[in-house]
Amino acid sequence: MSISHAPPQPPSSDISGKSGTQDSAADAESSGPVLEELVPSSNRRTHVPRWVRRASGPLLLLALWQLLSVTRLLTPDVLAPPATIARVAGDLFADGSLPTAMGVSLQRVALGLLFGVVTGVGLALLSGLFRIGEDLVDASVQMLRTVPFVGLIPLFIIWFGIGEAPKIAIIALGVSFPLYLNVYAGIRGVDSQLVEAGESLGLSRWGLVRHVVLPGALPGAMTGLRYSLGIAWLALVFAEQINADAGIGFLMVQARDFLRTDVIVVCLIVYAFLGLLADFVVRTLERLLLQWRPTFTGR
Repeated sequence: MSISHAPPQPPSSDISGKSGTQDSAADAESSGPVLEELVPSSNRRTHVPRWVRRASGPLLLLALWQLLSVTRLLTPDVLAPPATIARVAGDLFADGSLPTAMGVSLQRVALGLLFGVVTGVGLALLSGLFRIGEDLVDASVQMLRTVPFVGLIPLFIIWFGIGEAPKIAIIALGVSFPLYLNVYAGIRGVDSQLVEAGESLGLSRWGLVRHVVLPGALPGAMTGLRYSLGIAWLALVFAEQINADAGIGFLMVQARDFLRTDVIVVCLIVYAFLGLLADFVVRTLERLLLQWRPTFTGR
């Protein structure tokens, strides 16, 4: 008896199964939803230039001011509309009265700031670097800074007369105290480990002051300078209201006598613009001098 054997066939299930899997995967890729890479929402937002964002606040205030003026909620005798302010400012520039007043006021602020910086920084260095200087200076400065500097205007007029000297003196006095406090705090706030590291490197006392203490106190000094500039313009407003024959404050006094709210607003805008310009200069100087210091810029 003979038995015939059929040749073995390869398992069709394995081949068909493999082929079916590949086909189903291809079909799934072709017919299924396409997945996209997720992008953080912060990267998908449209970046608006920073100067546009910073200008949006003043522009909104200007639009609100114009709206209140058009609807007569603000009458011209209370506050003149923006168009009138712009026209009056153009007239004051055209006849040269406003540029002349700005020049006089800037000269007063510059001289007062110079004397105030020299006085405040000098006293802070004397009090911060030397213990005997702290004993002699700090108590007196802390006592004097509690006295409102505006209240000293009559005394300065008696001492210095009614010319430019009392105006410059009141600005210098207002400038010196914030600088003294911030520079003194910056010197005394230097990390003691940095001082020990400098001593271990063989730095002399002057070397420590030059390379460790003064750079460490520089951020506080720049902050004090920004405060001092704001107080300088505030002191100028008070100083020019008394016995002034030139300057922005003199224009304001004349406008008050004639009930010209438009001229008063123009002078206030000039004060604000000059103060903003001075703060911009200090912030630029701060970025240049403090490039070594890491800062948080916000998100």
